[in-house]
Amino acid sequence: MDTTPDNVVLIGMPGAGKSTVGVLLARELGLDFVDTDLLIQRREGRRLQDIVDTGGHQALRRIEAEVLTRLDCRGHVIATGGSAVYSEAAMAQLSHHGVIVHLDVTLAVIAARVTDFDTRGIARAAGQSLEDLYRERQALYRHYADLTVDVSHRDQAASARAIAAALRESDAWPAGSGIISGS
Repeated sequence: MDTTPDNVVLIGMPGAGKSTVGVLLARELGLDFVDTDLLIQRREGRRLQDIVDTGGHQALRRIEAEVLTRLDCRGHVIATGGSAVYSEAAMAQLSHHGVIVHLDVTLAVIAARVTDFDTRGIARAAGQSLEDLYRERQALYRHYADLTVDVSHRDQAASARAIAAALRESDAWPAGSGIISGS
């Protein structure tokens, strides 16, 4: 990365904590927060599960890619949907002004957290298990991540602190955060 990024972009599985940890991380870094799943729902006027139910998982992925490629913000922590990594164009847009942080969580922890797998609005093929989805996406998360932070056994506040520490150690503090690198 040639310049200090303006955004922190959180990627990871549903249940990894992107939205809840993202709010705490934004507060820690002095940045604004945006949840792209909420942007999708607002644009479409319906819940993610309704999109999947009526148009299938590919429809949700297409809409998500459109929303992400048009997203233009600076000074934000951005919580993406778990399927953001299926769009190369979306990930290129997000990484252009942001550091991509993978919230890595073990499959066992995800399975314990995601008790609404069939109704959560997850962009997955019909019949695809959580385990299959996890394996498929982990390779994509690793491919796009600038940083990976294991948050499997941390509460939300500790996860936010661990991400901030990883950003500091990698010298990737967002430019607008008001945090001085190395402090």
